[in-house]
Amino acid sequence: MSSLYTRSKEFTRNRKSQSDSPPASPSPTAKTLRVTLPSPHLFILKTNAREARLATLTSRVEEDSNRDYKKLYESALTENQKLKTKLQEAQLELADIKSKLEKMAQQKQEKTSDRSSMLEMEKRERRALERKMSEMEEEMKVLTELKSDNQRLKDENGALIRVISKLSK
Repeated sequence: MSSLYTRSKEFTRNRKSQSDSPPASPSPTAKTLRVTLPSPHLFILKTNAREARLATLTSRVEEDSNRDYKKLYESALTENQKLKTKLQEAQLELADIKSKLEKMAQQKQEKTSDRSSMLEMEKRERRALERKMSEMEEEMKVLTELKSDNQRLKDENGALIRVISKLSK
């Protein structure tokens, strides 16, 4: 392809022929050149060469861009996969933490219900003990009264024994 390109360059150059000499009194700035136009075949060859070169360049660019897109796509896929696994791990960890939290809340509720039931049982026991204590206090009062009655009766009995012994003498 480069050989075609160099040939077409040679043919498209502007040349001065020897018969094309400048006029006798030209101005220093104005020079006339005769240009020979290339044939239509050269123009087609030149156009075809450009198109072929452009096609190869565009195909290379497309291949490179396709490769780049493919690489980008593959890297995005791998990154997405990594992120998905991280997300799954985080969801599993979250579910585990939620279950632990629920267990702890349930245990706390059980403890509070156990505590409340224990408090109720303790209150009942306390009431029962208070009743027993009041009953025992009543019995103590009765016993102290009985003791005092018994002591009084002993004293009376002793006095009666003395009186009877005096009378029997």
